[in-house]
Amino acid sequence: MAKTKKIFTIGYEQVSSRAVLDELEQAGVRLLVDVRAVVSSRRAGFSKTQLAASLKERGIGYIHLRGLGTPKAGRDARRKGDAATMKTIYGAHLKTLQAEKDLDELADLVKTSGPVCLLCFERDHTNCHRRFIAEIIEKRDQVTTENLFAPQF
Repeated sequence: MAKTKKIFTIGYEQVSSRAVLDELEQAGVRLLVDVRAVVSSRRAGFSKTQLAASLKERGIGYIHLRGLGTPKAGRDARRKGDAATMKTIYGAHLKTLQAEKDLDELADLVKTSGPVCLLCFERDHTNCHRRFIAEIIEKRDQVTTENLFAPQF
């Protein structure tokens, strides 16, 4: 089966909200799926309400799938640079009922909502849980992943 759908990912570390919005718009993203466990942010423009309003101004939808966020223990491991522990914690988390439900919802959104992009903090997708989400959707639903990078400040 040929892969015809695409899922994008983007992180907002060291970039402005405008740069992220520009990158999403340029890529043709129609829906941003926030996969952070905590949707408040110290970074201007990236808290849930502000982000959703800015996206709406550009014709991009917003949804938060909390069940795909990294649990606190995983975020703590990531901050300490312990990628192996983060991966183990997140792998176990993905087997929870809420994570499985949100993965199914994401798969439906990818199929029906036009180009979808996963958002989290980490700029480098290889160090972020959104990579694992994208890999699951790729294998399960025959889509390809493209990682977006907004220009840094």
